[in-house]
Amino acid sequence: MSFPRWLLKEMPSYTDFCRTGRAIGGLHTVCESAACPNIFECFGAKHLAFLILGKRCTRDCVFCAVAHGEPTHVDPQEAVRIAAAAVNLNLAHVVITSVTRDDLEDGGAFHYARTIKALRQKTAVTIEVLIPDFGGDLQALEQVVEAGPDIMAHNVETVRRLQDCIRPQASYERSLQVLRSIKEIKGDMLLKSGLMLGLGEEDTEIMTAMQDIRETGCDILTLGQYRQPGREQIAVQRFILEEGFAYLREKALAMGFRRVIAGSYVRSSYRAGEIKDLLRQKAGFPQDREEG
Repeated sequence: MSFPRWLLKEMPSYTDFCRTGRAIGGLHTVCESAACPNIFECFGAKHLAFLILGKRCTRDCVFCAVAHGEPTHVDPQEAVRIAAAAVNLNLAHVVITSVTRDDLEDGGAFHYARTIKALRQKTAVTIEVLIPDFGGDLQALEQVVEAGPDIMAHNVETVRRLQDCIRPQASYERSLQVLRSIKEIKGDMLLKSGLMLGLGEEDTEIMTAMQDIRETGCDILTLGQYRQPGREQIAVQRFILEEGFAYLREKALAMGFRRVIAGSYVRSSYRAGEIKDLLRQKAGFPQDREEG
C-alpha cells in the first residue's frame, strides 16, 4: 500500500537531533532500533526511550524492526550510564524499554529494577517503563513494580484475532494478565498500554480490544498508525484518518481511560512526559489544566 501524502510532515532540526544522539554516548534507544518515524522530532526535543538488555530480541514479531536472534550479554554498567545520560541531557522524564529476553531466567526484570534504582539515586526524573511480558512470571513483574517507577506500560499491540500472526510468541490473554497483575500488586500505579492500527483489524475488534484493556484497570491508552519499517515486516493494510483517531479517542475516554493519546504519529513513548497532571494527581497535588 502506497504511503499517503497527507501523512508527510516537516523535518525538524537535524542539529538538535545530532546533539541528542551524541549525548547518549553509545547507549541504545528503541527510537533508533525500531526505526521510529518520530526520531528527528523527539531527539530534537530531547525525548527518547532507552533500550536496555542489548539490541537483539529473542522474539520475532512481524511488525517490529528491532533485530532478533542470539542475544548479547547484559551490561551491568548500563543502568549507571543511563542515569548519567539523563543528567547530561537534563531530562525530566525517562522512558525505559527493552528487547524481550526469554533466555534470561527473570526475563531481565532485575536489570529493569537496577536501572530504575540508578535513576532514583542520581536524578529527580519521572520514570516510565515499557516492559515485555516476562513470560507471565509474576515474581519478575513484582521486581519491577517494587523498584518504584512512576508509570508502567505493557502493550497489547493488536486485536485478539491477529495476535498469533502479528506476535506469535506472545499472547493476548497473557498481556491482559500482565496489566491486571500490575494493578493487583500496586493499585495506584499508573498503567499504560497501546494498540497499533492498520494491521487488518476491524473497527468492532478495536472497540473490543480497548474495552478489554480498560477492564484490567489501565489508565492510559495510546493508539497509533502502524507503518511498515522495512521490507521484512508486515505490510500496512489501511491508513486511518485523523478524524478516525479522534473518534476512537472519544470512545476510549467514554470507557473510562484517564488519558488517550491517539493519532497517525503516536507511538508508545511519543511525547510520553506530557502527562504530568496525572503524576501530580497521583502525588496528591491539584490537577493541572489539560494541555493541548
